[in-house]
Amino acid sequence: MEIENVKMALDMLSSSECFGILIPEVRSNLVMARENPRGMEDVVAVPGRITEFRGRAFACREPEFGASSHMARFIIALNRHFPWKRSALNIKFDESIIDICGDHGMVVSSYDRSREPPEVREVEGGTIPWGVEEAIRNSESPPDVIYHRGAWGKEPMIVLTGGDAVEVAEAALRIAEDYEKLLGR
Repeated sequence: MEIENVKMALDMLSSSECFGILIPEVRSNLVMARENPRGMEDVVAVPGRITEFRGRAFACREPEFGASSHMARFIIALNRHFPWKRSALNIKFDESIIDICGDHGMVVSSYDRSREPPEVREVEGGTIPWGVEEAIRNSESPPDVIYHRGAWGKEPMIVLTGGDAVEVAEAALRIAEDYEKLLGR
């Protein structure tokens, strides 16, 4: 069920003429976890991530379980607090995109990577769960959007969250359309 949902969402994103403008330098990944995920093997993602080619989103391979570590850690950490949030998609950071998310009524939260404790930074894979926990603490409601402004060697990033991959893709497409208009394209 998770693989099929991510496939449908990927079809939506790759069919869009404007989603490509949201893909960050590190590329995007779309994930969906099983209920009660414990590890990467419980999370569907796109091997090789989603890239942009001639303005359009392009998935290098079919989604599969265990294909992401970063975004898998993200959704597992979020899902521990909000079990109905099983999917996430990372997109590029731009203050205008944050504003668009707010205009759409999405709950937006953030964390500051520069405040990451050294003991977290030293643990492989510790940064993302720490950031999710910080964003949850900084929000009065379950966040639909979590972002950070980057740090030395780390690209700023926005992550959209939702119940399933199709829901997240729909939100991303609405954001991309508004962002494209804002850029005057």
